[in-house]
Amino acid sequence: MEEGRELVNRVHREIVDEQAVEKPPGTLIPKMSLCDKVKHSVRSNLRLRCSGPRVKRSLLGSIPVLSWLPRYAIKENALGDLISGLSVGIMQLPQGMAYALLAGVAPVFGLYSSFYPVLIYFIFGTSKHISIGTFAVISVMLGGVTERLAPDSNFMIWDNMTNVSVLDVLARDAERMRVATAVTFLAGLFQILLGLVHFGFVVTYLSEPLVRGYTTGAAIHVIVSQLKYTFGFSPLRYSGPLSLIYTVLEICYLIPQTNIGTLVVSIVAIISLILAKELNSYLSKKIPVPIPVELLGITIATLVSWQVNLQGKYGVDVVGEIPSGLQPPVFPPTSLFGQVIGDAFALSVVGYGIAISLGRIFALKYGYKVDSNQELIALGLSNSIGAVFQCIAVSCSMSRSMVQESTGGKTQVAGALSAVVILFITLWIGALFEDLPKAMLAAIIYVNLHGMMKQFMDIPALWRSNKTDMVIWVATFLLTLLLNPDLGLAASIGFSMLTVIFRTQLPKYSKLGQVPNTEIYKPLEDYPQVREVPGILIFRSSATLYFANAEMYQDALDKKSGIDITKILSAKKKLEAKKKKYENQKAKNAAKNNTADMERELEEHEKDVAAIQVDAESDPSLPRAIILDLSPVNFLDTVGVKTLRGIVKDYGQVGVEVALASCQSGVVDNLRTGNFSNDKATSRLFATVHDAVLHFQSERTHVSEVITATHF
Repeated sequence: MEEGRELVNRVHREIVDEQAVEKPPGTLIPKMSLCDKVKHSVRSNLRLRCSGPRVKRSLLGSIPVLSWLPRYAIKENALGDLISGLSVGIMQLPQGMAYALLAGVAPVFGLYSSFYPVLIYFIFGTSKHISIGTFAVISVMLGGVTERLAPDSNFMIWDNMTNVSVLDVLARDAERMRVATAVTFLAGLFQILLGLVHFGFVVTYLSEPLVRGYTTGAAIHVIVSQLKYTFGFSPLRYSGPLSLIYTVLEICYLIPQTNIGTLVVSIVAIISLILAKELNSYLSKKIPVPIPVELLGITIATLVSWQVNLQGKYGVDVVGEIPSGLQPPVFPPTSLFGQVIGDAFALSVVGYGIAISLGRIFALKYGYKVDSNQELIALGLSNSIGAVFQCIAVSCSMSRSMVQESTGGKTQVAGALSAVVILFITLWIGALFEDLPKAMLAAIIYVNLHGMMKQFMDIPALWRSNKTDMVIWVATFLLTLLLNPDLGLAASIGFSMLTVIFRTQLPKYSKLGQVPNTEIYKPLEDYPQVREVPGILIFRSSATLYFANAEMYQDALDKKSGIDITKILSAKKKLEAKKKKYENQKAKNAAKNNTADMERELEEHEKDVAAIQVDAESDPSLPRAIILDLSPVNFLDTVGVKTLRGIVKDYGQVGVEVALASCQSGVVDNLRTGNFSNDKATSRLFATVHDAVLHFQSERTHVSEVITATHF
């Protein structure tokens, strides 16, 4: 081929309408009714359920560890999983204790939550890199429920020695743990049920801007809830909408009562942790394993508190008694289920959304698949079984998952090893941290939320890329702040759905033109090289056609076509009425003068109507045919079908033929079931826009040939 020579491909075929692509012609592939589908599914399941391969496949799918553990490559993965498991286990200790306080329960229950759920996920989970355990957002949602149903005011007792009311901490913590296990158990049941019915797709309603805005708003709730440990006072507990605002005002009011010793511990701890983490980041490429900053922090804080007696001398609040060993299983109180069912569902959706989002990121990076429905079941079992063993709700921790991946972890063996580390701490050395200041745990939470605070940088980025997503982010953040994490999530999802509805109600309507010498049609306003097809209007909407935008669709078509159908039809009706009046008058009055006047008036009116009607000779800019490109339309409701029928009928009355092109199979079915399909209407359905254009052009050519022959 010579250099610079243009390669041209030409395809010659007949004009194709919808009937031409049906096999056999005029018929559709028969579709099964819902009853037949159920019968077919039951028969297929009964036929395959007892087969050996089906049983094996179901077993391996339900318990993934049976499929990958026998093929575990010890030489390639063992060392990395060992280092990763030890690193994550060390992180689980301070984070588990800190997030337990966030949930309103004793720190030791955070350790239990870092053991049982991790082992259960090791057996049933499909992600190789996420770290299951306590998480700040989940804990703050759980803390809102525990403090609402078991407030401090319910556990004030009279002290006869001091003649003042004191808080019964043991009774309060016991009741809060009962509430926490009830919420956790129900959340797990919701996740299991959603997984069994294959509702893993529900997380698709949690878009990335929504999740990031929500977690940022929840992080603010986390920070505010920990200020009492930073300043060393006990503000009143508020619940319901605007509770965050009331809590902040209460804290500002109580600032003069700050415990100086607690504040000093908090400031020193926060500064030390920030500097140590920055050093860790600087040395990350020089050392194979990150420095266990948080473990060193709680160890040093515990030693200083024990030696100086911070609680006795300065009134610094400490963790207190940490019982050694594991708790016996106790079924959660069913009497509380009715009061926490809504909170449990919200917690189950948020926990799953965070876990599957991070799991998919790692799966895409390392080239394996995460089963969304199996992840729901794995998380549900981790929560429901864990609740029986006194665990609080768990999800995936972003910071621990990043450490697990960066330190060489390649499978969930790393997670199992981190659980072994927690078991060792719980059984033998947990009691050594009884003098740990709670201010240190609050500092750990603040520093770990540093990554979430960086999400505020999403706002300018989304403003540049997609303003609608930015509005969703900001609205979700504000709703979460004002309505609390539980109601805020529901309101945010509702707002996100409204943006979708608004975008379908206000689509972009385009007039298409042809790219010269091609079968490609593009919007005239967007592509300067396209040319309008003479005498043919090609119209397209960027959204589907349904009841919410059907009227706007027709209005936009009228505007693009330049044809005022209402005016033309009104004029035609007046003409018909005048004709009828003339005929009646002519029959009654045979006088020649009167009849001549009527004929003259009628001729004048016909001229007026002729000026309005579409006539290529008088106004070539108006179309003789309209093609509706329905390629963006994925369904039609009854209103949409009725609108299309009305368009075809109305324009047909003024001499403009309407054709539909590029209809999806579901849309064709909607048209036929909506009584759109008849002999004349079927010919208006074309496979592509180009087929419809060729159809009208060939008709015009045929008409011109007939007229020429007649004149000849």
